[in-house]
Amino acid sequence: MPARGKIRARAAELRAMFEAEGAQPVETNVLQPAEVLLDLYGEDIRGRAYVTSDTLRGEQMLRPDFTVPVVQMHMEHGAEPARYTYSGQVFRRQEDDASKDNEYTQVGYEVFDRENPAAADAEVFALIQSVVAPLGLRAATGDIGVLMAAVQGLETSARRKAALMRHIWRPRRFRALIERFAGRAPVPASRSALLAKADPMAIDAPMIGMRSEAEIAARIEALREDAETPPLSAGQVEMLEALLGVRETLPFALEHLRDITVDMPAITEAVFRIKDRMEALAARGVDVDALEFETSYGRTQMEYYDGFVFGFYAEGRHDMPPVATGGRYDALTRVLGQGREIPAVGGVIRPGLMLQLEGVL
Repeated sequence: MPARGKIRARAAELRAMFEAEGAQPVETNVLQPAEVLLDLYGEDIRGRAYVTSDTLRGEQMLRPDFTVPVVQMHMEHGAEPARYTYSGQVFRRQEDDASKDNEYTQVGYEVFDRENPAAADAEVFALIQSVVAPLGLRAATGDIGVLMAAVQGLETSARRKAALMRHIWRPRRFRALIERFAGRAPVPASRSALLAKADPMAIDAPMIGMRSEAEIAARIEALREDAETPPLSAGQVEMLEALLGVRETLPFALEHLRDITVDMPAITEAVFRIKDRMEALAARGVDVDALEFETSYGRTQMEYYDGFVFGFYAEGRHDMPPVATGGRYDALTRVLGQGREIPAVGGVIRPGLMLQLEGVL
């Protein structure tokens, strides 16, 4: 059987397993409206997706994943609670590494349930762990919600918090912002020169570019406000660094996070959610004492995750992407639900990678 046929057969097996767990099978269009994805992720998504267009429908993207269309479908006419499964091709542009697949099969399992989010997290993780268990993969977990709570609790301006929230998924940019907001990085000379002018808009030159004069003036005012904002205190930066440095097995990570809450109470609720999840995982037979937890884990994945995140990796295969990944995306349901929302968590498996590890491909 050709490789593609073997992958489809394995995907069908996985989907049938998820259906046996009560998931309703769903289908989504391969072409998705680009406007929705651009609104969610900004222009950055163009670097990861294939974009096309037609006269009637405007810009379209080849499906970069299933979660967004499944959430849209559920928020329009889904019942509660709900469990869904799907399988099919997704497409990701690869501009730096030709060895990475730009088209591959995903099989997913999504849970929409407001009754007990910790139990739903444990359900999705334990189910996917049971599927990939024969492969002997390493499991990694994290929680984006802890860092989000920490940023929201900083003693700084709303504008600076918003900037940090935007770049949580870009660790280098996030670190650069912390350095700048703490006064550790020099202000660019061009910015200092601009703000030193009594009227930066008073220039004898034509307007060039897409921004209006009002937009440029608003940006200059934002730069002035930022320049007048007191720097982050050394204590706040130290606590953030301590938080980002947590990388231990789950029980020890929880104790470490509890210690940090003494000086950073804003993360208290998020830490309680980790405790509830750990207990739910243990109740499903997951060996939480051996489960890795890293506060920074998941910060380079899809930007809709806002809580629990996880992945399963082949030991010694640094060339191979994760075989399975997943996480919680409550905020995405709020954005796409137009006023409605529901806690949601899900995960995907790549059957092609499973077959590679089994030596079938």
